[in-house]
Amino acid sequence: MSAPTCLFCKIVAERIPATVVARSEHSLAFRDIDPQAPTHVLVIPRRHVQNVGELADAPRELADLFELAARVAAQEGLGRGYRMVTNTGSEGGQIVFHAHVHVLGGRPMQWPPG
Repeated sequence: MSAPTCLFCKIVAERIPATVVARSEHSLAFRDIDPQAPTHVLVIPRRHVQNVGELADAPRELADLFELAARVAAQEGLGRGYRMVTNTGSEGGQIVFHAHVHVLGGRPMQWPPG
């Protein structure tokens, strides 16, 4: 069930436009509107869950999320390397409280990230 005010749920429902780059049974991938790298794609579950940790009880959806993220990285030509990031909770840097994975690449990544 989607949350009526959730930005990402509105994207899944096509009530807000997004540049979709890939889809799967349980997940959707689209370009971030404020990219932090030459390639910055968000991969989200179609079903509303607050954060990736909540998918621990849904292994099929969790696997689908990361499988789509890996497929996006390959399709975007990130074979030399990329970063997948998921933030959980406000202190972890999560801004939109719908689970998502950032796929970042197209330049060397630095460490520590932040």
